[in-house]
Amino acid sequence: MSIRVVVADDQDLVRTGLVMILGAQPGIEVVGEAADGLAALDMATRLRPDVLLVDIRMPGLDGVEVTRRLAGPDVADPMAVVVITTFDLDEYVLGALRAGARGFLLKDAGPALLVQAIHAAADGDALIAPNVTRRLLATFADQVPVVPVQPIDPLTEREEEVLALVARGRTNAEIANELFVGLSTVKSHVASLMTKLGARNRVEIAMWAHDTRRLRAN
Repeated sequence: MSIRVVVADDQDLVRTGLVMILGAQPGIEVVGEAADGLAALDMATRLRPDVLLVDIRMPGLDGVEVTRRLAGPDVADPMAVVVITTFDLDEYVLGALRAGARGFLLKDAGPALLVQAIHAAADGDALIAPNVTRRLLATFADQVPVVPVQPIDPLTEREEEVLALVARGRTNAEIANELFVGLSTVKSHVASLMTKLGARNRVEIAMWAHDTRRLRAN
Protein backbone atom coordinates (compact mmCIF):
# COMPACT_ATOMS: atom_id res chain seq x y z
CA MET A 1 0.00 0.00 0.00
CA SER A 2 1.31 3.43 -0.95
CA ILE A 3 1.69 6.19 1.63
CA ARG A 4 -1.00 8.76 0.82
CA VAL A 5 0.23 12.33 1.21
CA VAL A 6 -1.39 15.76 1.05
CA VAL A 7 1.01 18.64 0.35
CA ALA A 8 0.13 22.13 1.61
CA ASP A 9 2.24 25.17 0.71
CA ASP A 10 1.12 28.60 -0.44
CA GLN A 11 4.07 29.03 -2.84
CA ASP A 12 3.15 27.39 -6.13
CA LEU A 13 6.73 26.69 -7.15
CA VAL A 14 7.63 25.09 -3.82
CA ARG A 15 4.44 23.05 -3.69
CA THR A 16 4.96 21.81 -7.24
CA GLY A 17 8.52 20.81 -6.42
CA LEU A 18 7.47 18.89 -3.31
CA VAL A 19 4.72 17.11 -5.24
CA MET A 20 7.17 16.15 -8.00
CA ILE A 21 9.75 14.84 -5.54
CA LEU A 22 7.24 12.77 -3.57
CA GLY A 23 5.31 11.61 -6.63
CA ALA A 24 8.50 10.16 -8.11
CA GLN A 25 9.12 7.98 -5.06
CA PRO A 26 7.98 4.35 -5.07
CA GLY A 27 5.45 3.71 -2.35
CA ILE A 28 4.31 7.34 -2.04
CA GLU A 29 1.18 8.81 -3.65
CA VAL A 30 0.30 12.50 -3.49
CA VAL A 31 -3.50 12.57 -3.20
CA GLY A 32 -4.03 16.30 -2.79
CA GLU A 33 -2.54 19.80 -2.85
CA ALA A 34 -3.56 22.86 -0.86
CA ALA A 35 -2.45 26.47 -1.20
CA ASP A 36 -3.60 27.78 2.20
CA GLY A 37 -4.22 26.58 5.72
CA LEU A 38 -8.00 26.39 5.55
CA ALA A 39 -7.84 24.33 2.36
CA ALA A 40 -5.21 22.09 3.94
CA LEU A 41 -7.41 21.50 6.99
CA ASP A 42 -10.47 20.74 4.85
CA MET A 43 -8.60 18.46 2.45
CA ALA A 44 -6.83 16.55 5.20
CA THR A 45 -10.10 16.08 7.08
CA ARG A 46 -11.89 14.79 3.97
CA LEU A 47 -9.13 12.61 2.52
CA ARG A 48 -7.51 11.40 5.77
CA PRO A 49 -4.06 10.97 4.17
CA ASP A 50 -1.40 8.91 5.89
CA VAL A 51 0.76 12.05 6.13
CA LEU A 52 0.10 15.77 5.77
CA LEU A 53 3.14 17.77 4.66
CA VAL A 54 2.42 21.38 5.59
CA ASP A 55 4.24 24.68 5.33
CA ILE A 56 4.39 26.48 8.66
CA ARG A 57 3.44 29.90 7.31
CA MET A 58 0.34 30.05 5.13
CA PRO A 59 -2.68 32.35 4.70
CA GLY A 60 -5.94 31.43 6.37
CA LEU A 61 -4.44 29.20 9.05
CA ASP A 62 -0.75 28.79 9.67
CA GLY A 63 0.88 25.38 9.83
CA VAL A 64 0.99 25.39 13.64
CA GLU A 65 -2.77 25.83 13.93
CA VAL A 66 -3.45 23.27 11.19
CA THR A 67 -1.22 20.82 13.05
CA ARG A 68 -2.90 21.52 16.38
CA ARG A 69 -6.37 20.89 14.96
CA LEU A 70 -5.33 17.65 13.26
CA ALA A 71 -2.74 16.24 15.66
CA GLY A 72 -2.90 18.17 18.93
CA PRO A 73 -2.99 16.57 22.39
CA ASP A 74 -6.80 16.74 22.50
CA VAL A 75 -7.33 15.09 19.10
CA ALA A 76 -8.75 11.59 19.50
CA ASP A 77 -7.38 10.26 16.21
CA PRO A 78 -4.30 12.41 15.49
CA MET A 79 -3.00 12.66 11.96
CA ALA A 80 0.66 12.31 11.04
CA VAL A 81 1.84 15.84 10.21
CA VAL A 82 5.28 16.83 8.93
CA VAL A 83 6.02 20.55 9.01
CA ILE A 84 8.40 22.16 6.57
CA THR A 85 9.80 25.69 6.72
CA THR A 86 12.70 27.98 5.85
CA PHE A 87 15.71 29.03 7.91
CA ASP A 88 14.22 32.34 9.02
CA LEU A 89 11.18 30.83 10.74
CA ASP A 90 12.81 28.99 13.62
CA GLU A 91 10.65 30.80 16.16
CA TYR A 92 7.77 28.57 15.04
CA VAL A 93 9.58 25.26 15.53
CA LEU A 94 8.72 24.70 19.16
CA GLY A 95 5.10 25.68 18.64
CA ALA A 96 4.71 23.21 15.78
CA LEU A 97 6.25 20.36 17.74
CA ARG A 98 4.09 21.08 20.78
CA ALA A 99 1.08 21.19 18.46
CA GLY A 100 1.71 17.55 17.54
CA ALA A 101 3.94 17.58 14.46
CA ARG A 102 5.72 14.27 13.90
CA GLY A 103 8.47 15.80 11.84
CA PHE A 104 10.10 19.11 11.13
CA LEU A 105 12.24 19.87 8.10
CA LEU A 106 13.87 22.85 6.47
CA LYS A 107 13.03 23.40 2.82
CA ASP A 108 16.64 22.84 1.83
CA ALA A 109 16.76 19.44 3.57
CA GLY A 110 16.88 17.60 0.25
CA PRO A 111 14.73 14.84 -1.26
CA ALA A 112 16.29 11.98 0.74
CA LEU A 113 15.51 13.50 4.15
CA LEU A 114 12.07 14.59 2.98
CA VAL A 115 11.20 11.04 1.93
CA GLN A 116 12.67 9.66 5.15
CA ALA A 117 10.48 12.02 7.19
CA ILE A 118 7.35 10.97 5.28
CA HIS A 119 8.09 7.29 5.83
CA ALA A 120 8.89 7.86 9.51
CA ALA A 121 5.64 9.74 10.09
CA ALA A 122 3.60 7.10 8.26
CA ASP A 123 5.20 4.40 10.41
CA GLY A 124 4.20 6.19 13.61
CA ASP A 125 7.71 7.46 14.18
CA ALA A 126 9.04 11.00 13.95
CA LEU A 127 11.99 12.80 12.47
CA ILE A 128 13.43 16.21 13.22
CA ALA A 129 16.18 17.26 10.84
CA PRO A 130 19.47 17.39 12.77
CA ASN A 131 20.15 20.98 11.69
CA VAL A 132 16.70 21.97 12.95
CA THR A 133 17.45 20.28 16.27
CA ARG A 134 20.68 22.25 16.66
CA ARG A 135 18.95 25.52 15.80
CA LEU A 136 16.05 24.69 18.10
CA LEU A 137 18.43 24.11 21.01
CA ALA A 138 20.36 27.28 20.26
CA THR A 139 17.16 29.34 20.03
CA PHE A 140 15.49 28.04 23.17
CA ALA A 141 18.47 27.14 25.40
CA ASP A 142 18.11 30.31 27.48
CA GLN A 143 14.34 30.25 27.75
CA VAL A 144 12.57 29.15 30.90
CA PRO A 145 11.09 25.75 30.07
CA VAL A 146 7.55 24.70 30.80
CA VAL A 147 7.08 22.50 33.84
CA PRO A 148 7.78 19.01 32.47
CA VAL A 149 5.92 15.90 33.50
CA GLN A 150 7.88 13.56 35.72
CA PRO A 151 8.59 10.03 34.46
CA ILE A 152 6.50 7.33 36.07
CA ASP A 153 9.75 5.52 36.81
CA PRO A 154 13.31 6.94 36.88
CA LEU A 155 15.18 6.74 33.60
CA THR A 156 18.08 4.31 33.43
CA GLU A 157 21.53 5.48 32.42
CA ARG A 158 21.10 3.90 29.01
CA GLU A 159 17.69 5.52 28.56
CA GLU A 160 19.27 8.89 29.34
CA GLU A 161 21.80 8.26 26.56
CA VAL A 162 19.09 7.27 24.10
CA LEU A 163 17.00 10.27 25.19
CA ALA A 164 19.82 12.68 24.37
CA LEU A 165 20.42 11.15 20.95
CA VAL A 166 16.72 11.10 20.05
CA ALA A 167 16.50 14.76 21.04
CA ARG A 168 19.44 15.56 18.76
CA GLY A 169 17.63 14.10 15.78
CA ARG A 170 19.40 10.76 15.51
CA THR A 171 17.59 7.85 13.85
CA ASN A 172 17.34 4.45 15.52
CA ALA A 173 20.07 3.11 13.24
CA GLU A 174 22.37 6.02 14.09
CA ILE A 175 21.75 5.53 17.81
CA ALA A 176 22.50 1.81 17.51
CA ASN A 177 25.80 2.56 15.77
CA GLU A 178 26.78 5.25 18.26
CA LEU A 179 25.99 3.17 21.34
CA PHE A 180 27.20 -0.14 19.85
CA VAL A 181 23.89 -1.90 20.48
CA GLY A 182 21.36 -3.67 18.29
CA LEU A 183 18.54 -1.89 16.50
CA SER A 184 15.94 -3.87 18.44
CA THR A 185 17.58 -2.71 21.69
CA VAL A 186 17.26 0.91 20.64
CA LYS A 187 13.61 0.42 19.70
CA SER A 188 13.00 -1.12 23.11
CA HIS A 189 14.61 1.84 24.89
CA VAL A 190 12.60 4.35 22.80
CA ALA A 191 9.39 2.47 23.61
CA SER A 192 10.30 2.52 27.29
CA LEU A 193 10.96 6.25 27.15
CA MET A 194 7.56 6.88 25.57
CA THR A 195 5.89 4.83 28.29
CA LYS A 196 7.75 6.48 31.17
CA LEU A 197 7.30 10.01 29.82
CA GLY A 198 3.76 9.58 28.49
CA ALA A 199 5.07 10.63 25.07
CA ARG A 200 3.24 9.71 21.88
CA ASN A 201 6.29 9.85 19.63
CA ARG A 202 9.95 10.81 19.33
CA VAL A 203 9.15 14.49 18.97
CA GLU A 204 7.52 14.55 22.39
CA ILE A 205 10.55 12.75 23.80
CA ALA A 206 12.75 15.48 22.32
CA MET A 207 10.52 18.19 23.77
CA TRP A 208 10.72 16.58 27.21
CA ALA A 209 14.50 16.56 26.94
CA HIS A 210 14.38 20.26 26.12
CA ASP A 211 11.96 21.08 28.93
CA THR A 212 14.10 19.29 31.51
CA ARG A 213 17.23 21.02 30.18
CA ARG A 214 18.91 17.71 29.38
CA LEU A 215 20.53 19.38 26.38
CA ARG A 216 22.39 22.56 25.60
CA ALA A 217 23.05 24.23 22.26
CA ASN A 218 26.64 23.00 22.22
